[in-house]
Amino acid sequence: MKSINQIQDEIIEEFSMFEDWMEKYEYIIDLGKELPLLHEEQKTDDRLIHGCQSRVWVNTELSESKLHFTADSDAIITKGIISLLIRVLSNQTPQDIVTTELYFIGKIGLQEHLSPTRANGLVGMINRLKSEGLKHLNL
Repeated sequence: MKSINQIQDEIIEEFSMFEDWMEKYEYIIDLGKELPLLHEEQKTDDRLIHGCQSRVWVNTELSESKLHFTADSDAIITKGIISLLIRVLSNQTPQDIVTTELYFIGKIGLQEHLSPTRANGLVGMINRLKSEGLKHLNL
């Protein structure tokens, strides 16, 4: 099993292969298309991330002391962004999720290439995944 930092380093390496941000956006869109869909019954208000311009739902399950995230969004770029976050944080312990620094976001330049509303949404997604980790810390 890979550590959070190993996964972040893989993402940084993948993004370094692209020449410009149009190619990076296309890659993010492709990642969003590959994200498995949530079942409609999982798209409930309690799973909705507030603060995002588009609608994003996150489902969390605890299994063998690790959190497993699934998500969906009604916007393809947002779906790609949440897929990156899930790739990094899913199948990790709540402790690791809560304490990790998500440095890959800065290293690939993601936040600076998002509109202000999408950047706020990114923060909302990170906060939600970390708060899910906090909820499960003492279980």
